[in-house]
Amino acid sequence: MENHENNRNTSEDFDTVGKAKLDSLKERIEEIEEMIKERNTLSGNFIKEGEGMKTNIKNFLMENAPEGEDDSEFARERSELRKKQIEISELQLNEKVNCWRDIALLKKEMRESSKELNEKKNRADMLGRILTE
Repeated sequence: MENHENNRNTSEDFDTVGKAKLDSLKERIEEIEEMIKERNTLSGNFIKEGEGMKTNIKNFLMENAPEGEDDSEFARERSELRKKQIEISELQLNEKVNCWRDIALLKKEMRESSKELNEKKNRADMLGRILTE
């Protein structure tokens, strides 16, 4: 009788510890999924802001197109604004690559955590069956 109660206590202890580990892995996977969504949102906002800046520069250049006389200082400023447009485009391209890289790493971590979760679930199920026999 005493041995049966020890088995039950051991089984209950195992279930508690095992459940905590499984819950922890599930939380980690959910956090990674949230991080992926947040990274996509952040990147999208960055790209959208860059597009807005480029549009503002383009509109300014069109509105202030030289008429007749060409002021060399104004021409230099226009050239600088065009360079800014190119810089913004380069930053946007870098952001797209960095976003892809970050998400690829997060997905790799998520796959590893999912694999670990499945392995732990399978072990817990197997040990649970053994302990109940």
